[in-house]
Amino acid sequence: MSVLSAENISYTYQSKYQKVHALSRISCDFEAGKFYAIVGQSGSGKSTLLSMLAGLGTPDEGEVLFKGKSVKEIGSECHRRENVSVIYQAFNLFPTLNLLENIMYPMQIQKGPKVEAKSRAEGLLGLVGLGDVNPRKLPAMLSGGQQQRVAIARALASSAPVILADEPTGNLDSENSENIIALLKGLTKNEGRCVIIVTHDLGIAGQADVVYRMRDGRLEGTEVA
Repeated sequence: MSVLSAENISYTYQSKYQKVHALSRISCDFEAGKFYAIVGQSGSGKSTLLSMLAGLGTPDEGEVLFKGKSVKEIGSECHRRENVSVIYQAFNLFPTLNLLENIMYPMQIQKGPKVEAKSRAEGLLGLVGLGDVNPRKLPAMLSGGQQQRVAIARALASSAPVILADEPTGNLDSENSENIIALLKGLTKNEGRCVIIVTHDLGIAGQADVVYRMRDGRLEGTEVA
């Protein structure tokens, strides 16, 4: 059974001047313990699809399901808090919280003990290559690549079974990019999590168990390793 799936979902952006059919009858399934890549040119709809899977938007038609249950029924806030963890392309770190507090946040809203949350957050900083950075710094004191790694550490702190990542290595050099992808792949093998990445990097896509290719808001093809 799929841990997360889209069933014939469509979505249209409406602006003052035009309608953009971002998604058109997309159906795809995602299983636990697998690493997925969603690829396509800019404007193909891949980031919009990720947003729908995360419960950050509601499809005009069709449904997003978590373990067979509609996200509408679960509630989008509950879905984001318990079922999925999102790595945003724009980081979305809390500017007034320091690095440690940003990473601890998902564990605190899941009511985890503060001492354990702090210890795990410190470990995750080391895991993403920031063990030598002062954890009391604010996000604005870091480079873009460092902020991206903090955002990744925050996503890993959650116990959510699905990790959704929008261009998670876009601000990283090749060495850090390889380390992060290896880390995310390790979560599928060692913890049975489902990892779904939107990427332009065909090298990353080549490491995925399943690749979904999108074009003009439609699912153009599927490749299975």
